[in-house]
Amino acid sequence: MDAQAETEMPTGSVSDEPFLGPLDIILLVSLLAGTAWYLLKGKKKENQASQFKSYSIQPTTVNTMTMVENSFIKKLQSSGRRLVVFYGSQTGTAEEFAGRLAKEGIRYQMKGMVADPEECNMEELLMLKDIDKSLAVFCLATYGEGDPTDNCMEFYDWIQNNDLDMTGLNYAVFGLGNKTYEHYNKVGIYVDKRLEELGANRVFELGLGDDDANIEDYFITWKEKFWPTVCDFFGIESTGEDVLMRQYRLLEQPDVGADRIYTGEVARLHSLQTQRPPFDAKNPFLAPIKVNRELHKAGGRSCMHVEFDIEGSKMRYEAGDHLAMYPVNDRDLVERLGKLCNADLETVFSLINTDTDSSKKHPFPCPTTYRTALTHYLEITALPRTHILKELAEYCTEEKDKEFLRFISSTAPEGKAKYQEWVQDSCRNIVHVLEDIPSCHPPIDHVCELLPRLQPRYYSISSSSKIHPTTVHVTAVLVKYETKTGRLNKGVATTFLAEKHPNDGEPLPRVPIFIRKSQFRLPPKPETPVIMVGPGTGLAPFRGFIQERDFSKQEGKDIGQTTLYFGCRKRSEDYIYEDELEDYSKRGIINLRVAFSRDQEKKVYVTHLLEQDSDLIWNVIGENKGHFYICGDAKNMATDVRNILLKVIRSKGGLSETEAQQYIKKMEAQKRYSADVWS
Repeated sequence: MDAQAETEMPTGSVSDEPFLGPLDIILLVSLLAGTAWYLLKGKKKENQASQFKSYSIQPTTVNTMTMVENSFIKKLQSSGRRLVVFYGSQTGTAEEFAGRLAKEGIRYQMKGMVADPEECNMEELLMLKDIDKSLAVFCLATYGEGDPTDNCMEFYDWIQNNDLDMTGLNYAVFGLGNKTYEHYNKVGIYVDKRLEELGANRVFELGLGDDDANIEDYFITWKEKFWPTVCDFFGIESTGEDVLMRQYRLLEQPDVGADRIYTGEVARLHSLQTQRPPFDAKNPFLAPIKVNRELHKAGGRSCMHVEFDIEGSKMRYEAGDHLAMYPVNDRDLVERLGKLCNADLETVFSLINTDTDSSKKHPFPCPTTYRTALTHYLEITALPRTHILKELAEYCTEEKDKEFLRFISSTAPEGKAKYQEWVQDSCRNIVHVLEDIPSCHPPIDHVCELLPRLQPRYYSISSSSKIHPTTVHVTAVLVKYETKTGRLNKGVATTFLAEKHPNDGEPLPRVPIFIRKSQFRLPPKPETPVIMVGPGTGLAPFRGFIQERDFSKQEGKDIGQTTLYFGCRKRSEDYIYEDELEDYSKRGIINLRVAFSRDQEKKVYVTHLLEQDSDLIWNVIGENKGHFYICGDAKNMATDVRNILLKVIRSKGGLSETEAQQYIKKMEAQKRYSADVWS
């Protein structure tokens, strides 16, 4: 259209008149002058807002070059960096460790950047060798049944399925796992080995962190030896300066309109007000709670049955999937933290990454208020790691308090032991630390920078979509316990859920949720026999499985033997879903085996019942190629059950210890042995 208009213009109109007349020039100069004044005024206001007490905290060097592409190589080259730290993180710990390594690199003349493999062109790893004295570090968590995290899946598949030439790539790997799970640190171990197979050069030994113990201690111990080795390898020296640096700068924004302020959204502004599918981790569905009832009859503990309405959401689920829920922090804790930091919680602010090359511009959605950040975005009940305590020490006005925090955040064996006792064993969160160190008053914005991001909580779905297509059921125990300091600690998510009761005449309470798919599935043929072991809330996914088997039978299909092992303390107290289970048993849907540990003098657990039923177990898994499922505590119960299964395979199958282990591994490969466990 514009091009056509230009060709039709009279030829004389271009050459007969000057390009700009006197009036045009005056208007243009005025416009430029006004723009310059506005920008200078804004800059002055920003500078005034960012003047806060920083003690010895110094800002990192700002690179003014902006990059929107996913080339980490170009970002390294443009900013003179040689270190890139990739993370595979599901709960934020691996990302946190990656950030700490990149930050510390400055001390060792290895200016670093943090990178998310999902947001990078990982094929550029083949080009990293072209940057002199470059190093790639991988902080990788193992998730589920030995799987890579969501953001690391594509990279994992790429190195697994391609014959790449990684010659010249210098690398190191730190894995994050949990020894109570069978596939301990599988991802870190595999990536470390695979990179070497592809010709890359391992600069430092593989580090393995165990989250069942103190993963912070594992990381620090590994890191202590990592940096000296890197210095020796590249022929560089530490600057010796242990300078604490801010990763984000504060910008207070009192003039931002209310419609531009985040109020708890995970990603898209107003996403909780204007809901649009598809719903996922970054766009949760605000689900109404239709039912929230107590399952325990007595005993002083609480277990909730909660039903979420998903009608109209287009979300689909299957029995065995997980429901993820975004909780909010306790109001009282938020208020206490605000007071300890002398903060006005209604202040609107943004934290802006001082590294302009980083794809992560803010630690959480900004602009927002301090109240929203502490309520929706930050893990204020988490036990603070040592790097947080080290930075908090700088805000102590009493020397003894400063020395104490420095001591327990140090790498000295005595300091580590004191950290274990004072923080870990005593379950002190950030609020408790500040209450017990009275001279420590950090600025609220720095606390917001230091604390990890509040993560969604996952629950095994306890319903079948074949029976309940528009609702998702969850079974959750209310977490509440007294600490060694006499404080009452509460679970974030279950405390939040416990307050969400539907009341007649009132709008239904709503909670942000999404569905996470799982491999925990019933066999495709309903006639295949199954054994399910689920004491306590480990029953949850099996309730969905049983509903599905009942549905198949009502459709006229044959169903295989369905044996459930359930355990609790007392029949009269915590036998959850008792009426349902007894009814299924009477109608022949399930073979019900129940252990009440405290209803008799000698305790009886599901493991005792399994030991009695070796013939039944071998009949299902050995003679009829059935499926075996475990759900619940990974540390003790799941391990004990697996050992019993090995014993049955050895004795009834006439196999050796090694052959029995291989038998279970084959069952796993065939999806005939599945575990949905937690520690």
